[in-house]
This record gives sequence, C-alpha cells and structure tokens, in this order.
Amino acid sequence: MKRLLIVFHSRTGGTRQMAEAAARGAAPEAELRLLPAMEAGPEDLLSADGYLFAAPENLAAISGPMKDFFDRCYYPVLERLNGRPYALLVCAGSDGTNAARQMARIATGWRLREVAAPLILCTHAQTPGAILAPKTIPPEDLRRCEELGAALAAGLAMGIF
Repeated sequence: MKRLLIVFHSRTGGTRQMAEAAARGAAPEAELRLLPAMEAGPEDLLSADGYLFAAPENLAAISGPMKDFFDRCYYPVLERLNGRPYALLVCAGSDGTNAARQMARIATGWRLREVAAPLILCTHAQTPGAILAPKTIPPEDLRRCEELGAALAAGLAMGIF
C-alpha cells in the first residue's frame, strides 16, 4: 500500500479540519500519516510516496510553524524526493494565493509533481477578533478536502502518480 503524508499547521482549527477531512478521504486507499508540522521531519518525507501540505495563510504567507517545517526539512531531503506527487490545502481569511504560491515554490525546489490545483478555502476573517477566533469549516468545503485526499490516495494506489 502506498504511503501518503499529510503535514499541517493550524492555530485556530480551520486547517486542522481540512487536513483531517483529506485524511478521511485518503484512508481507504493509502497508508496514512497525519502530522502537525512541528512533529514532522525529513524521515517522514523520505518514507512517504506522496504528500498533502496544509497551512493557514498568515499575513500573506504560510504560517510560521509550517515554514519552519519546510526550513528544517529542505536540505536534508533535497534531490531525494524528485517526482513524488503533492497537493496543497490553504485556509485563508481573504485570499490564500500567496501561501499556495510559497508552498508550491518549495515543492518545485524539491522537484515534486503537483497533481491537483491548490484547494484554498476562505473564511472571510478580516477583523482581529475574527482572525483569532476558532474556525468551523462548512461541511461542503470539508467534502472538497475529502475529495482531494481521496483523489491523491487513489492516484497513488493506481500508480498514476
């Protein structure tokens, strides 16, 4: 069975819900590891066949703990992940494209293969109170995350990716 690694960071719960939904979708087709960014390391990347990275967008960039994950792992796995498939999830207050672009650039440096467009969910949190408040992702958006997880895992299982 192929191994799918989902690495995420979530401060207010939105990205965690997205990552968990993707994991539910992927579970029947892949051996799954769902890890917070602060617990994931190079060995986790090396032992997986594909990846789903999930982060909130903070101040038009990926969150600090997710960036720390990429910083800690970048050089230890460089040239060792070439061609492996990945997809992205972003939980954003307004836009999310900069976080997706930032993660995609890192994945390009690792020579990963993007197999789906980034899934960006917008919470419309624009005030300090709304930004810091716990998030609840609507069921229809969680289904989209499940579908992405299922598609990535199925592609791995069938050898498409």
